[in-house]
Amino acid sequence: MVYYSTAATSDFKQILVGLITWKKHQLNYEHALSYVDDIYAVCESLYQKTEHKKTSFEVHKKFGKYVYAYNRNKSTTWYIIYNVSATKNICVEKIISNYLTVK
Repeated sequence: MVYYSTAATSDFKQILVGLITWKKHQLNYEHALSYVDDIYAVCESLYQKTEHKKTSFEVHKKFGKYVYAYNRNKSTTWYIIYNVSATKNICVEKIISNYLTVK
């Protein structure tokens, strides 16, 4: 099962608002909602993974032990940072873009 931290839930909301109000390439509400739904679908599929990649960026390590890189397009990657419980449940802790990830 996949659970979401308060921070991850907030991230979804912030991504939606950011896409709608983005000055460079503003998306209409339906397109922005579909975009966020795609990220959510990726999160929901994490429990099916048999292997989990450990976080390598320091900024990611602050939030969780594992990361999944969702390549939305050629210039945007969303890093889904999460932890796995002893019972194999997933808790998504943070969703952060490559634009905010500092090596």
